[in-house]
Amino acid sequence: MQPEFWHKRWASNQIGFHLPEVNPYLQRFWPALSLEKGARVLVPLCGKSLDLLWLAHLGHEVLGIELSEKAVEDFFSEHQFDPDVSEQGPFKVYRAGSIELWCGDFFELTAGDVADCSGLYDRAALIALPPAMREQYAAHLIRILPQDSLGLLITLDYDQAQMAGPPFAVLDDEVQRLFGDVWALKTLEDQDVLGESWKFLEAGVTRLEERVYRISSR
Repeated sequence: MQPEFWHKRWASNQIGFHLPEVNPYLQRFWPALSLEKGARVLVPLCGKSLDLLWLAHLGHEVLGIELSEKAVEDFFSEHQFDPDVSEQGPFKVYRAGSIELWCGDFFELTAGDVADCSGLYDRAALIALPPAMREQYAAHLIRILPQDSLGLLITLDYDQAQMAGPPFAVLDDEVQRLFGDVWALKTLEDQDVLGESWKFLEAGVTRLEERVYRISSR
């Protein structure tokens, strides 16, 4: 999956993955992480998610990483923010208040870029990637993020043979294999959401589960 795929999706407004509201799992489970006010939270492949605003309103510094410049610009224009724009290595950085969106390739992030991040929120990154790229993503995330970080990871579990991704099915054993040696993973929710997902129903998917993990250091 090349960057052009996502640029085309945003350019043609094929963004069914974008939620028009704050993710309910984030609202339900994030407060229990008890991250300090002002803690910096990394949000990979963030798009123009309303979750960014929710985290900022909770008092966090938010660092979103997004490949599509259109998504970044849409986020700020839709919320009537006038961001400062600068360069940070290979990234174009948009900042307004406590929200920074870095436009560029997630795999260009360095440990220094995220050294002060103590939180991670992944609702749409892991499930956006095909298997080989998930391996690369997990390895890179583990390599750069401080190991004492806390966060939430949300995945989908369905029969991949019934529908092509993205979003891709990421089963529990894969999550454990990718992250379990470094981080402790606790399943907070495992919910059948097929009845709420018309795209999957229309495709003939017969089972769809959303799974929420708490991520913490071992």
